[in-house]
Amino acid sequence: MKLHCEVEVVSRHLPALGLRNRGKGVRAVVSLCQQAPRTPPGPRAGGERGGSHPACLFISTLKDKRGTRYELKENIEQFFTKFVDEGKATVRLKEPPVDICLSKANSSSLKSFLSAVRLAHRGCDVEAPLSTLTPVKTSEFEKFKTKMVITSKKDYPLSKNFPYSLEHLQTSYCGLVRVDMRMLCLKNLRKLDLSHNHIKTLPATIGDLIHLQELNLNDNHLESFSVALCQSTLQKSLQSLDISKNKIKALPVQFCQLRELTYLKLDDNELIRLPFKMGQLRNLRFLSAARNKLPFLPSEFKNLSLEYLDLFGNTFEQPKVLPVIHLQMPLTLLESSARTILYNRIPYGSHIIPFHLCQDLDTAKTCVCGRYSISSFIQGTTTMNLHSVAHTVVLVDNMGGTEAPVISYFCSLACYVNSCDMFK
Repeated sequence: MKLHCEVEVVSRHLPALGLRNRGKGVRAVVSLCQQAPRTPPGPRAGGERGGSHPACLFISTLKDKRGTRYELKENIEQFFTKFVDEGKATVRLKEPPVDICLSKANSSSLKSFLSAVRLAHRGCDVEAPLSTLTPVKTSEFEKFKTKMVITSKKDYPLSKNFPYSLEHLQTSYCGLVRVDMRMLCLKNLRKLDLSHNHIKTLPATIGDLIHLQELNLNDNHLESFSVALCQSTLQKSLQSLDISKNKIKALPVQFCQLRELTYLKLDDNELIRLPFKMGQLRNLRFLSAARNKLPFLPSEFKNLSLEYLDLFGNTFEQPKVLPVIHLQMPLTLLESSARTILYNRIPYGSHIIPFHLCQDLDTAKTCVCGRYSISSFIQGTTTMNLHSVAHTVVLVDNMGGTEAPVISYFCSLACYVNSCDMFK
């Protein structure tokens, strides 16, 4: 019985000696093996089930193919399995006093392996084929492939799975019309490149790739970016997103919950607006949304702090002289309640209030004073110099301009009057 993963063996004596462990695992084959008897045995077939001799743990690495053996029977002090669903676990041995830290393993394989190790610790028969105490072949470590690049249909694997250990997968120019569900089982994936295909929709289960940092969907047929993806674990992991050369007309307001984004490419789509809470992307440093159909920028765009900005080739409109007034006096009960919930940051959700009310709250407009409004507001437009939010700015038009129209909202007449100098 074998488990392919990364292993770090940590001695518990190191802290007492003032030393630290390396803190990084190495690729290894961890085997549950049948120990040889003290007297020479008769011929045995490899892979027989547990017998009269206790099983042991055998760890082999590419540098040490002969491996290191660890006794298991009544020798395990504790199991740490809190993150087993992420392919991580630790086995603490009594003698020698070490912690065997396992990571980047297939979660289901890891669970089965740990169950067998528990049985070996108790001295029970292991109901699984056991390996032999022999050096591991180099070919075994080929399963640890971390990067795969496929750039043609003929090279695309149809009959076999992707290596589970992949961290970087590129499948470009393969004619894919949908995301291969086998990719979504690659829990160690950090970079996924599906550029230059014909993908029309994205499955919400991409959000289950908890380590995904870079996602490239350049040159596909996408028409939207789903709310489910914006509210998935990508919120904590995704740093780079390229959805340029698609057919996207708008991004959901929840898109701004991807707050770890530092790099965002939206070029050559059909965008008619950017999410009006764009300013919440505080980590964003690179933004390119060239050749879209943007008539203006959202007011919170002013909160960005970019190193590079490209908005060339958009259909920006001239700021309107007169504001659009949608004030309601007195405020409706719905408007007043919504403002109170948002101002006091009271938690809400579809399990508490109707879904359509959640949508109203999610799309609330932010006044320049920091308060919110739903349907009672004044809307005005002005221009801003893009150098105020970005160090490097690509010209907005062929005339050498670096200014763009910005739409702003005001929750009351007083806020509008106090900010009227913006419209002079």
